[in-house]
Amino acid sequence: MAAKRGRTGQRLELGLQLRQLREGCGLTRKQAVQGLRISEASLLRIENGDLNFRNVGDLRRLLSKCGVTDEEIIERLAELNRESGRQDWLTQFRGLMPAGLPGFVGLEPEARSMRAYHPTLVYGLLQTRRYAQALLELHKPIEETTSEFVRSSLEVRMRRQEVLSREEPVKLRVILGEAALRYPVGGAEVMREQYERLADLSSWEHITIQVLPFRNGYRSTNDFAILDLGDQLPARVQIDSAWGATHTSDKRREVDRFIRRFDAMAASALPPEDTPQFLHQLQGEQ
Repeated sequence: MAAKRGRTGQRLELGLQLRQLREGCGLTRKQAVQGLRISEASLLRIENGDLNFRNVGDLRRLLSKCGVTDEEIIERLAELNRESGRQDWLTQFRGLMPAGLPGFVGLEPEARSMRAYHPTLVYGLLQTRRYAQALLELHKPIEETTSEFVRSSLEVRMRRQEVLSREEPVKLRVILGEAALRYPVGGAEVMREQYERLADLSSWEHITIQVLPFRNGYRSTNDFAILDLGDQLPARVQIDSAWGATHTSDKRREVDRFIRRFDAMAASALPPEDTPQFLHQLQGEQ
């Protein structure tokens, strides 16, 4: 029996099914919302998995327009709508995260596997608590954030890492630029602890870590992450912008483009089995 989806996954599942039903009967969004108490823009957000229906009556009217008469299907979608609207652990932290990131974080537990690349910092799911806190403190005066913001952001980051240690963990492949390992965060002791953590994680069966050294070979200037959500939901890519927002997309062409980027860098990076030795050398330099 498949595990029950989280709130974000439920909204995405609902949105995908509604979009398929609407497109299947030839309705535009403008036509679909006529007579409903939601706007065309709201329907777009519902179909994208960002919202659910506040009024189940609007959902039922939309399904009627789409020709859905099977009461079992209607009740299942209505229940999915109700469930997706309930609060989860992420709700209280949404205001702390850049635009676009809460939806991506909410889908991480749904992922079968993840691929991620970061050129200048240790990827968040691999960070130690002290490294993460030092990084947040470093950005505090620039971003004009409070100590409470740092504390809450640290809690979110540590909570996200649970996907790696749960009973059925996410399979994770990470490529770190050499600069990510050499950039000093929090001092020598913090970095040594971080190197030890990476060496330990690299020995886990479901985690692969590669280092992209300072040498010729394909590399991307932007960090990104790709979620494989299985057969029922489309894969999704997340890219950070210079403005602090996070762009996510499930468009197949965009996801495939970043998969090709990742594969090209994996071919240029050191083999995974060389990662512990590389980290050991860095520890010796501290």
